[in-house]
Amino acid sequence: MHMLYDSDSFVVVHMLTDTPDGPAANDAAPPVPQLARHGFEIVDKRSGKEVYLDGSWAEMFQQQILAWQREAPTQEEVEDTLDRYTGLAQNPVVMH
Repeated sequence: MHMLYDSDSFVVVHMLTDTPDGPAANDAAPPVPQLARHGFEIVDKRSGKEVYLDGSWAEMFQQQILAWQREAPTQEEVEDTLDRYTGLAQNPVVMH
């Protein structure tokens, strides 16, 4: 889990899977295949709701993050984008 963004209005966390790097040197059995998945949790502190993006939503959000790294947007531009994603939020933040 990696905190990517934290402001007065939003928190964005990148959730990564725990996948093994490979079999141990003395391990003859091949590793069990696992579907590597990751996702992003976006918390809207103003409304107290969160949305979890995975699958194709996570891939689209990853592309947005890469664009932010290239373009260095303002905080207002980042938060406008996050605000659009939190329109999907249905889950109240119970414990965080």
